[in-house]
Amino acid sequence: MILHGYLPAILGGLKSTLSVAALSLLVACVFGLLGAAAKLSESRVAHWIADIYTTLIRGVPELLLMLLLFYGGQITINNLADRQGWGYIDINPFMAGVLVLGFIFGAYLTETFRAAILAIPQGQIEAGHAYGLRPLQVFSRIVLPQMIRHAIPGFTNNWLIMVKATALVSIIGLDDMVHRASLAASATREPFTFYATIAVVYLAITTVSLVCLHLVQKRFSLGVRKVDF
Repeated sequence: MILHGYLPAILGGLKSTLSVAALSLLVACVFGLLGAAAKLSESRVAHWIADIYTTLIRGVPELLLMLLLFYGGQITINNLADRQGWGYIDINPFMAGVLVLGFIFGAYLTETFRAAILAIPQGQIEAGHAYGLRPLQVFSRIVLPQMIRHAIPGFTNNWLIMVKATALVSIIGLDDMVHRASLAASATREPFTFYATIAVVYLAITTVSLVCLHLVQKRFSLGVRKVDF
């Protein structure tokens, strides 16, 4: 029997892994856009906050940040709940993993989005305002399509790293693919077999992601001529 009958359980954990990765990406994009907007704004306070955010997050290992934010956040929330007389609040590992990963990788996407926006010729944005377009129209019709094209290489790298980082979420109690493989390895005493299996699964996810994002990049690069040096 394949993997001693544990394969369906491991593939069932794959759903949690992909769900955490996808939702974390959405959260990271929100933080990334807000951080990029803050860094490009004329507000010194916003720029200062964004600088602290990106510097701290990118300077501390993801595993340590996850443990600090999960347990520190749980302590803070329960201290506040205790003051209000609400009793103990158990933090859901799934939502905690999504928010923590999104918050962490939002710092990396902040720099990716900021660089992508700066790569757009300023004259195009000024022309949009000159034609009477509202700020939201300038962003959606001029900035966003070009920003996506410039951001895709960095976005791809961050997505691949985030997918692999979902393995860390099992540490805070999420019943994901890594957690189930760990239980199976302990029960059968064949750790190499199960960890090699999920390594292959992660490789398949990243390969499919590379193909899909390459197609997206080609779609947003239509009409753009490459210059050979």
